[in-house]
Amino acid sequence: MIHQFAHIHLQSVGSTNTEMKARAADLPDYAVISAAEQTAGRGQRGNSWEAAPGENVTMSMLLRPKHIKASEQFYISQIVALAVASVLRGLLRRAGADVAGHVAVKWPNDIYVGDRKICGILIENTLSGRNILHSVAGIGLNVNQRVFVSDAPNPVSLYQLTRTVWDVDEVMNLIVGEIMVLMELYDREDADMDGLRSGYADLLWRRSGLYPYVDNVRHEEIMASVQSVAPDGMLTLRLADGSTRTYAFKEVAAIL
Repeated sequence: MIHQFAHIHLQSVGSTNTEMKARAADLPDYAVISAAEQTAGRGQRGNSWEAAPGENVTMSMLLRPKHIKASEQFYISQIVALAVASVLRGLLRRAGADVAGHVAVKWPNDIYVGDRKICGILIENTLSGRNILHSVAGIGLNVNQRVFVSDAPNPVSLYQLTRTVWDVDEVMNLIVGEIMVLMELYDREDADMDGLRSGYADLLWRRSGLYPYVDNVRHEEIMASVQSVAPDGMLTLRLADGSTRTYAFKEVAAIL
C-alpha cells in the first residue's frame, strides 16, 4: 500500500527536528521533512548523529495524536520504535540476512541489530494541558553508509549487514507508512494498548542474561537484565541477586 503524506525534502539542514518544529503550525498530520545532509543532527542525551550525505534516512515526521494524552506520551515513542523495527526486519529478511531476528529496541527507542546501533530516534512532544499538541519524530537510519568515521562506539548500516545498496527513499516511505498504520491502530479510544506495550516489550534489547550498566544515581556499575518498561517510560532492571531497580531516562546507561 502506498501512503500519501506531505513531504518536504531539503538538500541540507541543521536538524530536521528543529526545522519541523519551526514549520509544524503550517503542516498537516504525518508531514515529513527529510534531508540529504543534516549538519547539526541531534540524538538522545544531546549527542550528534553521523550520517554521510545522501546515504541514509534523515527525517522528521509530524504526528498530531487525537486520543493519546500527554501523560501517555511514551506511547508515541513505542509506536515509532516498533514501526522502524518492523520495517528493518522486513528489509533484512528480503535480503536474506540471518540477523533479522536480532533487531531490538534499546530503551527508550534506539534500534539495534545485535549489539550495533542502526537507528537513532528522537521524539519531541509539544504539550497543551493534558493533550499532545503535536509530536515530532526524528529518525536517523543508517542505510547505505559503508564507513563511519566518528567516535560512535557501535554503528552499523543496512549495507554493512546485507552488502546491498538500498533505495533510501523507498526505505523512508516504508517507515512513514508503517508509522501511519500503527498510529491509526493505537491512536483510538478503543485501542488495544496492551498489545502495543507487549509488542514493545518483546523487542527490548538485553531482556535475557546479565549485562553491564552504569547506575548514574548510585554511581556504580551493575550487572542486570531488562525486566520491563512502564507506560510512562520508566525502565526496570533486574540485578544478579534478583532485586530490581527502576530508572528514569539518563539515570542508567548500558555499557557496550
